[in-house]
Amino acid sequence: MDHPVEEHIDAHTAALSSSSLVPDAVPVGTPLPWSIVDGDGTLLFDSGTILATTDERAFLFAHFHPQRGDLLDPNAEQPPMPAPPAESAGELTVNDMHLGIGALIGMRSQLGSGAPMQPCRIIGFAPNHAIFVTPPLQAGRPMPLALGENVELVAIASQAVFRFVCTIEAICRQPFDYIVLSKPGVIRRLRERKSIRVHAHLPVRFGIGETGEAYEGLGLAKGISALGMSLSAPWALGAVGDRLRIAFRLKSTELDTEIETTAIIRNVQKGSAPGEPSSHGLELDQLNTAQQMAMKVFVFDRHDDVLYWSNGVK
Repeated sequence: MDHPVEEHIDAHTAALSSSSLVPDAVPVGTPLPWSIVDGDGTLLFDSGTILATTDERAFLFAHFHPQRGDLLDPNAEQPPMPAPPAESAGELTVNDMHLGIGALIGMRSQLGSGAPMQPCRIIGFAPNHAIFVTPPLQAGRPMPLALGENVELVAIASQAVFRFVCTIEAICRQPFDYIVLSKPGVIRRLRERKSIRVHAHLPVRFGIGETGEAYEGLGLAKGISALGMSLSAPWALGAVGDRLRIAFRLKSTELDTEIETTAIIRNVQKGSAPGEPSSHGLELDQLNTAQQMAMKVFVFDRHDDVLYWSNGVK
């Protein structure tokens, strides 16, 4: 004999205990009874937030994997990051990279190619194309390096991203701490454009105007540079020159930084049809030193996944 009542109760219980959301479960026009997070636990909407329109809800489900924050399993295994595409190679020299004194570069041991890049600065060049750099820091401490070790480096120059390998020739303590790197081996370059950003898929909470404590909506950062982003949102957030408040999280193997700052809208492309998202080029003009470093490290970590634009933010 079938038991339809019991089956209905079991299904209803399973739905209540599941963290995954469906559009009909997310109210529009009334405060959310719980927070909404993405599949990796990144906060999308705080509890009490009001989704203003069904277009905003559609945007949420089109670009993210909404979960109830009060039911999400913090120990759930996260999906692996996609493998980056291959680079093109070229016969280049140090001079071809057009790097200057003070240029920020990323470094990691070639033995740990899966590790994140650690930032350091160029402080000089030798006639034989050896490079002098400041010691890279890892979690606030000097990165462990050894004489004769091969390190992989990434340089984000004004018009291209370069990757190359050097050997550590000297680790010096006087008159200050610095490292001498050998002449680079094969230098690889991605094709040049006016400015560079890396692909991203980051939830960004936004608030209209430069002041305020709450965030009114959710957007998607599809590309990030060291000082800007390309933000897709359910509607046009303002005109060129207007300011927004934004909050987002940068996360990788060793990087986990929450950033709250303001941004200037540098360009807007409104959706061509009702319900179609609008794109915004944002300049993040009030990043502190730690936030700037986090943005650059994020770019270093994803330097293989580069895209270009000619009219957007730098």
